[in-house]
Amino acid sequence: DWVACSNFARVAKSPQMQAITARCNLAYGTVTLSHPKLQDLTIDPDKPEDGADLIQWIMPISAGNRTLPATVVRNGLRGMTDTDFPSISIINLGSHREVENRLGRRISPGRWRANLILDGLAPWGERDWVGKRLRVGLAELEVRENIVRCVATSTSVATGERDTDTLGTLQAGWGHKEFGVYAVVTKTGDINQADRVEVIG
Repeated sequence: DWVACSNFARVAKSPQMQAITARCNLAYGTVTLSHPKLQDLTIDPDKPEDGADLIQWIMPISAGNRTLPATVVRNGLRGMTDTDFPSISIINLGSHREVENRLGRRISPGRWRANLILDGLAPWGERDWVGKRLRVGLAELEVRENIVRCVATSTSVATGERDTDTLGTLQAGWGHKEFGVYAVVTKTGDINQADRVEVIG
């Protein structure tokens, strides 16, 4: 069953985790994790002993004043999401640039941890998509809701340090702490870079 993100180790609790990057080797079923303060770790998520290795690897960058990671869980066929429905997150680089303009400097779009990054759209145009259906490549999606952001977005993906008041910037500039939208896939299909986005209903 789905449980809230507060039950898991996450960037909001341990900012250094924001600087973790992952490379998947689908042929071997392995994931290689990297962090600027740690040696690379390659694991097979299906092997229990590799889960123990992951816990030990992540301990040095876990906040000691919060509950520490204890075990690795696998969620079967359902993805790990911040919503109680099987969502993907979508951001608009036009909106991202508006946030950068208000900050007066560039930040990585990776802070928003999106599944799908779109460009060439009007700033904040994605907010008008809630309740509508989109076609991207061969896939179709239903946009459900705006994403309310947390303190994780204040953290640099390069250093794992909290260095930007993203939430305060959103609130001061636009009167909310939302960025991006959640959508549900209603028709599966391949998506490729440079595919067009169409509102279909």
